[in-house]
Parts: sequence; C-alpha cells; structure tokens
Amino acid sequence: MEASWEGKKASFPVVDVRHLTANFLPVILHKAQQVSLNEGICVVQSFEPKPLYSALEDLGFEHETKKASAHEYRVYFYRTQMKAITFESGADMPFKPTAIVNFKSIDDTLAGTVVDFWELIWEKKDSAIDLKTKLLLSMSNAIGASRFRQATRELIKAYSLGVTVEEMDELFSLFAWNQGIGHFSSEIGPSTVFGTYKQIKKREQEGVDRRSILDEIMEDFGDRNPEVNTFYKRQMKCCDRREEAQK
Repeated sequence: MEASWEGKKASFPVVDVRHLTANFLPVILHKAQQVSLNEGICVVQSFEPKPLYSALEDLGFEHETKKASAHEYRVYFYRTQMKAITFESGADMPFKPTAIVNFKSIDDTLAGTVVDFWELIWEKKDSAIDLKTKLLLSMSNAIGASRFRQATRELIKAYSLGVTVEEMDELFSLFAWNQGIGHFSSEIGPSTVFGTYKQIKKREQEGVDRRSILDEIMEDFGDRNPEVNTFYKRQMKCCDRREEAQK
C-alpha cells in the first residue's frame, strides 16, 4: 500500500553514507533527531541498512525502501510521531552493529547477507527469548571463546536494558566454574568485560544511578577504547604522540 506521504519523498534531504567506512549509524540517528514532525530524510547506502529501521521507528518514523541498483538502496524515513530517544526503547542502545561496515569494505552483497543474518537473530518478531537474555547468552558465548571485545559490548547493552548486578554476580561465578580458576584469573579477570562489571558494581554500591553509570562505562569502555571498538585504528607511535603534544 502506498504511504500517505509518498508525494513528499522528493523533498526529503538526502544523506548518502555509501562513502563512509566508519560507523554511519550515529550520523543518521543525530540527523533523525533533528527532523520535525511530518518531515523526513532519505538515507542512501550500498546495502539495505536494516539496523536503522527499528532505531528510527522508536523515534517515530515510518520508512519505505527502494532498491535503485545493485549497489544503491534509498530508504525514505518519515516522522509521524515525536518520540524521545532512550536506552530502554532500543533507539539509543549502546553499540550499534558497526562491524557490518567492515563487511561492506569487502563486498556490498556480503554486507547485505550479514545484515539479513543480524536481522534474523536480533530483530526477530515475537522472539521466544527476550533481548536482554539473548545479550547475556551472547556475552557468555563470547567469554567462553575469549572474545572479550564482543563480551564487553554485549554486557553494556544488557545493562542498558536492565540487567542487575545480582544477575552479573551469578554469571561471573558460572564463568569461574565453567572456565576454571586459572583461566578466570589470567584471562577473564584482566579483561575489559570484567572491568566493566567491576565498575558497574562499585558505582551502584556508591548509589550512582544507572544512566550515569552507563555514561561512565561508555566513556571508559566505549568505542574510544581500542579493545572494544570494532574498527581498525593504527596505534600512535612515539613520534606521532610527540607531534600531537606539540600542536
């Protein structure tokens, strides 16, 4: 069925992110928050950007997708409601699936396939397992495989959806049981995911509210932390640091 705003699409400002090799999702979310009621934007990407759909839906947008060519998707977003962005709604959940862009660097078709798989796992309608539990299961699998980057991201997302310190206490006890004391001591203990857990627990004991704790752990364990970020960044050499300090 044709959208009631079909005739307005030509006037939507276009945001072409095909050239971006870094995380394009925050760019779109920032622009979307500035769109007024009964106005829209058009996002152009070389693969269908499905992760945007639920995020912008939580902000009050409808969408319509057009495949212009094999390497060009145009998604028209139209704002029918003014909704506030929150962690709880999912629109502002920490850590969007940024790694998808890495697959785009290889091949647009591969990126589209990865997006479809992501949608099946994380956007499944009427899922039998709630999202918070899925994130904890994913975190547990990642820790079992010593993928601490992924585990950290999953833990922070689960915390944004309400996981409690008591639940984390029991989870980390299970990791010690299943992975062994030696492995826990040498590998899990020094990891970013265990550091995140310790900081959350300490700050909650000090009476800090959840939103403030989320802001703090995103500062310490967010995308600016190279052990958590999913994009390659050349480490700064000594001479580079000296030049940076002289600026």
